Formats: sequence, C-alpha cells, structure tokens
Amino acid sequence: MSEAFGHVWMIPALPLAGTLFNLFFNRSNRLAGWVASASVGVAFLIAASVFFTLTGLPEDARSIEVIVYSWITSGKFSVDVGFLIDPLSVVMMLVVTGVGFLIHLYSIGYMAKDPDVIRFFTYLNLFTFSMLLLVMGNNFLLMFVGWEGVGLCSYLL
Repeated sequence: MSEAFGHVWMIPALPLAGTLFNLFFNRSNRLAGWVASASVGVAFLIAASVFFTLTGLPEDARSIEVIVYSWITSGKFSVDVGFLIDPLSVVMMLVVTGVGFLIHLYSIGYMAKDPDVIRFFTYLNLFTFSMLLLVMGNNFLLMFVGWEGVGLCSYLL
C-alpha cells in the first residue's frame, strides 16, 4: 500500500481535530476560523495526494479499502471502521475539502463580528467531518453516521 493511502484516515480526522480544538481549548474568536480553515486545508492537500496516487495506479487497481479498526465483532460478523478509496470517493473528497476550505476562508471575514464565531466554526468543521464520513465510508453503518451528522450540523448551523 502506498504511503498516501496509509494517511487517508487523516482526511476526516483533521476536521474532527479542528472541531475538538475549537470546542474544548479555544477561547479566541480570531483563532477559531484559522484553526478550522487550516484543518480543512491540510485535509485537502492530503486528499489531493491520494487523488494523484490513485490516478497513477492501473485502472483495475483503483478501488482500495483502508481499514482503520474493527468496530464490532461477533463470531463471523464484523463491522469495520474503514474508508473506500475509489475514483468517485476521491473526487468527492476533493470537492468536500476544497469547497469547504473556501467556505471556511470566506467565513473568517463574514463572521468576524459575530459573538458566536467559535460555535459556528466548531459546527462547520463537524459538518465537514460528517460529509467526509459520508463520502468515504466503506459500509452503510459508517455512511449512515455521516448522513445523520450532516443533517444534525445543517440544523445547528
């Protein structure tokens, strides 16, 4: 497995880390937007790396499943937390992180005078994380968690 696919778990983990940082540690309105934007921007760079690595593979080898860990195991039944990397999911990762990064950057100026800017960027990063789970999930349970997260964050935003 290429090094780019070994780091694919970081693509959704970075927006989640930005969410957790803004939720628990950040008390500065100015810092909230930059932390959130940086986490999504770095996720975009990793997604671009995965895209170029995937397009360099032969056509019949462009579907890769990266298992992060086994979530539920009972006898022969198991549910893994993992990500499916194929041409469609990689393009969607680029769209989510690329457009999300631009939205984050625009929101820094737009939300500058809002008193709830930390809450806004916390929810925006959580939305990005949920959308990435939805497009990267390797099973319906993980995709459902992402779908519900997107719905919740849409309501909260």
